[in-house]
Amino acid sequence: MAIKHILFDLDGTLLPMVQDEFVRFYMPLLAKAYLKEGVEMDPKGFIGAVWKGYEAMVKNDGSRTNREAFWSYIDEFLPLSVEESEAIADAFYENEFNQAKCTTQPTPLSDMVIKEAKKKGIEVYLATNPIFPRCATMNRIDWAGLDPEDFKIITTYEDHVYCKPNPEYFRQILEQFELDPSECLMVGNDVEEDLAIRALGVPVFLITDTMENKKNLPIDSEYQGSMEELLEFVKELPEV
Repeated sequence: MAIKHILFDLDGTLLPMVQDEFVRFYMPLLAKAYLKEGVEMDPKGFIGAVWKGYEAMVKNDGSRTNREAFWSYIDEFLPLSVEESEAIADAFYENEFNQAKCTTQPTPLSDMVIKEAKKKGIEVYLATNPIFPRCATMNRIDWAGLDPEDFKIITTYEDHVYCKPNPEYFRQILEQFELDPSECLMVGNDVEEDLAIRALGVPVFLITDTMENKKNLPIDSEYQGSMEELLEFVKELPEV
C-alpha cells in the first residue's frame, strides 16, 4: 500500500543532536532562570526534580495532560504556585533556551525531505515526544529550519496525555486523523521511542546519523539510513 502519511520525530531526527549533550547544556540554564527570579532552591536538586517530572510524563496513564503530570510533581519542590513556576519556565523557553541551539547540528536536508513529501501529496506530522511546552517546541522547529505550517500536528505537553515509548501516544495521533497504519511511515532516530509505533502496524525508517539506542535493544525497523538516504527514499515514493 502507498505511503500517504509520514510521522517525523524532531530531536535527533529532523534536528540532529546528541540528546545527552543537549540536556546537559540546557538544564543548568533552566535552573539559573529560577535563581535569577530569586527562587530559593538547590540547583542540583531542582534538576533532579525536573527529571522526576519527566518520568511522571513518561508514566502518564492518559488521565491528565503531560503538562499536568509534570507540574504536579515539580510543585512539591518549588516554593511557588504552579502558575508562578510555569511563567518562569515559559519565559525561559521563549528566550534563554535558544542558547541550546549550539548543541544541535541543523541540516537543510530536513526541510528538503518535508517539502519533497508534501510535493508528492503526502501529509506530514511532527510526532515529537510531547514533554516540552509549545513555545520550546516551536523554537526547536525554528532551529531546524522548518516551517511549522507544513505539519498537520505538532505534539506538545499541553495537549497530549501519553509519551513515547508508550504506543498509546502514537495511537492518539492515528485515531485523531483516522489514519490507516499501513499507509503511514514513522521516521525517527531512537530505537526504543520511535520503533514503539510498530506495535500498531506502522513501519519505521530509522535514521542512523544520530541513532539513539541506550538500552541496546534489537534494531528491527523496516528501513534504515542517513538523512540523505531518507531524501532519496522519499523521492522514489509514488505520488498520492
